[in-house]
Amino acid sequence: GHLTVVAGPLPGPCQLARYSLPSKSLLLAICAVGIGGTFQCGYNISIMNAPTKSIQNFINQTWLGRYETDIPEHTLTLLWSIIVSIFTLGGLIGASFGGNLAIKLGRKGALLINNTFSLLAALLMGLSYPTGLYELLIVGRFLTGINAGISMCVQPLYLGEIAPRAFRGAVAMGTSIFITSGILVGQVIGLKELLGRDDLWPVLLSTTSIPAVMQLLILPWFPESPRYLLIERDDSDACTNALRRLHGQEDYRAEQEDMERERISSQGQEPMSPWQLFRDPTLRWQLTTSVLLNAAQQLNGINAIYFYASYVFGQSGIPASKIPYVTLGTGACECLTALTCGMLIESLGRRVLIIGGYSLMTFWCVCLTLTLTLQDISPAVPYLSMACVFAFILSFGLGPGGVTNILNGELFTQTSRAAAYMIGGSINWMSLFIIGILFPFIVDGLKQYCFLVFLVICCLVATYIFFMVPETKNKTFLEIQAEFQSKYAGKNSRGGGVTLCSVSR
Repeated sequence: GHLTVVAGPLPGPCQLARYSLPSKSLLLAICAVGIGGTFQCGYNISIMNAPTKSIQNFINQTWLGRYETDIPEHTLTLLWSIIVSIFTLGGLIGASFGGNLAIKLGRKGALLINNTFSLLAALLMGLSYPTGLYELLIVGRFLTGINAGISMCVQPLYLGEIAPRAFRGAVAMGTSIFITSGILVGQVIGLKELLGRDDLWPVLLSTTSIPAVMQLLILPWFPESPRYLLIERDDSDACTNALRRLHGQEDYRAEQEDMERERISSQGQEPMSPWQLFRDPTLRWQLTTSVLLNAAQQLNGINAIYFYASYVFGQSGIPASKIPYVTLGTGACECLTALTCGMLIESLGRRVLIIGGYSLMTFWCVCLTLTLTLQDISPAVPYLSMACVFAFILSFGLGPGGVTNILNGELFTQTSRAAAYMIGGSINWMSLFIIGILFPFIVDGLKQYCFLVFLVICCLVATYIFFMVPETKNKTFLEIQAEFQSKYAGKNSRGGGVTLCSVSR
């Protein structure tokens, strides 16, 4: 069967293009990329929650064996903070060179090499207990961060380039679907009934090697990104073979024609570096949008929601021993909304979902501030707070959590896309690091009123997208570039119109 969709704005009357449903090979390629990509990132984020006390006890015992005295409480807190936060530093470093790896080794090659960091991290963290070296945990977490930073940069790059135009948004949602799946699986594996017991934490931390091994076994059977092969490697035959495998024997020609047009427009241009992208005035508004969206993804309050979740659940009368099981509901919420967003994004478009998501998050910030402030006036209020927590997570997953990565790829053409992902990824990880440092002070100073800060951020981002960002659904990358250039041509320092060749930069 075939699905008829509008192909996007075309010269002259609007035409219809016919696209077959995604092929089995394309779906399997998405799984092969995701299981060793952002799935690992989400998994490594969530598995550190369960063994917190066990690892702190191990550090104390190691300290006692070395220095014959208990570790000072502030030193223990510092070491634990380093173990947790160095993951973010590794992510920032990984994002800063992930795009270069994707250019030199190809998208698939970069993902395969990236598993080296995961395997080495699993080995070091697994050996930390038998060797009595808690320092290995720090090194291991740093390596998992590098792995996550590269994955968050290269995986959406690959997915955005292998997808047919009609399903580009849905395919790119694989990044969010796999990261939320990783968080949920990590929460489940960390339960005491499985690997969350005190004596099994080294095994738990070593399980990050399993997705890496799976990807090393599966991904080599799938082709490299066709856009990379044609535009950056100038290999038409390999591109055609890759398109046939991913899109089917009958449905690849329209995509190949789009790629050929993009290759012609970018002929003679090398892939841009982040510094070149910063200096290019023709891409100023796309880059501004990417930076804003990536910063807002971490600064919009989702981290505050998870911080307050356990408190809200406790206030609702849920026993402390049962809170980890209720917390699974937050992971399930994110996973469910990522899947829902993937099904809706091609029908509703990017703008509706991300503007709607940020608008709903603004509303729930107001509601949560009120319910937390009035927590003691009625036994029912804590349950309203709990409902607001889940509603906020649902709103985040339905809009910003999924659409941000898609827009990062769609706002740029082949020569600038890798650099854009390096910049966007670095901004994302820096924002996460900043919120990790400042958040305790914000909460300590403002208490529940901290959500008013996030309310302002969500409202401003929704307003910016409404007025400044066009819809990208069913448009080629060149059409999106041309629309930005025609809209903001007068605001660029070069002034005047821009030819299609310069648009590709």
